[in-house]
Amino acid sequence: MHTETLTQKVRPESSIEASNHKAKVVFISWANSCSRSDNIARELGGTSYKIYWGWLGSHPLTVWLKYFGQFIETQWVLWRDRPDVVFVMIPPLFASLAVLPYCWLRNKPFVQDSHTAAFLHPRWRKLQWLQSWLCRKAATTNVTNSFLARRVTDAGGHATLVRDVPVIYPIRSSFPRSQRFTVATVCSFNYDEPVAEIFEAAAQLPEVDFYVTGNPRDLDPELAQKAPANLRLTGFLPDDQYGALLRDADIVLTLTTRDHTMLRGAYEAIYLGTPVIISDWPVLREAFPKGAVLVNNTVEGLVRGIRQAMKRLPELKQEAARLREEKIQEWQKRKQKLLDLFQK
Repeated sequence: MHTETLTQKVRPESSIEASNHKAKVVFISWANSCSRSDNIARELGGTSYKIYWGWLGSHPLTVWLKYFGQFIETQWVLWRDRPDVVFVMIPPLFASLAVLPYCWLRNKPFVQDSHTAAFLHPRWRKLQWLQSWLCRKAATTNVTNSFLARRVTDAGGHATLVRDVPVIYPIRSSFPRSQRFTVATVCSFNYDEPVAEIFEAAAQLPEVDFYVTGNPRDLDPELAQKAPANLRLTGFLPDDQYGALLRDADIVLTLTTRDHTMLRGAYEAIYLGTPVIISDWPVLREAFPKGAVLVNNTVEGLVRGIRQAMKRLPELKQEAARLREEKIQEWQKRKQKLLDLFQK
């Protein structure tokens, strides 16, 4: 759906709690999809744009042409819509540079919504001098944990802690899952995901069905050939099908080998009422104190965690429902802090 799109516009839909904020908000993301961007924009009554020239790829010979095209298109969107506040997802850091001309010339604030990779991914570590400068120029930089907040404030910027945001998907029907215990496995096949361990754990649990998201083109072909019979690669799902999978699965599995990383698939699942199995990192223990089974990223840890989830499923579902309500209340506080920034 999104892999080769030029610009995708997501209009605001009904939010969990309507905002009376009247500032015109635009959220710019140089990515082919991001539910966090879409739902922050929706919650603030704004519009989310995915500006992504994916057809140019990320080869060193073409990535700069892609960034240049996305820069120009960002200018076109902003000067056409003339928002009062601009949100921008980073990485890539250059997306923040693209909103600066509009914001400076019209004296409008911009807010960075920073994912962990902006600070810790090898590609962006060498550009932390640029990151620090951008943090000082932004009205605030949203981060998902206190570790990243300190990075922003140490650079002289203002940080706002936004662990997650309520998620609404346009679900139209049930996901065609099996009748056996079902694990929805959220993957992008990135370097920080223990994909091989997930496949081996599935092989050791033949009584469980695994539905693994993500574009199979990004999966190691040798590993793909080793996929057990009870593991299905769904491919990159449209939002309605992806939401249905997370809602209808018994449990959602999403893992990272990188500390200080918020797992978007985990909070997406909780907002849909589904408990999760996640990697045992301090930031995730704090964000998911209930409705979750925490595991180490080994085959043995995954097998043990899934079997524990099978035994505790009714209890975990009740906990996930309570955690959802707590997260909604916490978001309302964070949203008001963002709105207060705009109203100064």
